[in-house]
Amino acid sequence: MTNKELKKLTRAELLEMLLIQSREKQHLEEELREARKNLEKKELMIAEAGSIAEASLRLNQVFEAAQKAADQYLENVKLTAERRADAGGQGLDL
Repeated sequence: MTNKELKKLTRAELLEMLLIQSREKQHLEEELREARKNLEKKELMIAEAGSIAEASLRLNQVFEAAQKAADQYLENVKLTAERRADAGGQGLDL
């Protein structure tokens, strides 16, 4: 609306326009608050997902280390059993 058109409006019409704009502003502020809340929730979910992924990777490393230790233990048991068998002792069946 141009300045010329605004000057032709009555006080009541101007107040009505102001009231409409005020309501629209309140509505937009509420939408903005909701959008910010949703953004915070999504950011938190992303951060938690990253934490879960990191924890999963760490657990995988722990399991790999445990598996290597178990494999090494079994290999040592087999070698010990073979040495005992070669030395005339009793061997372990694995």
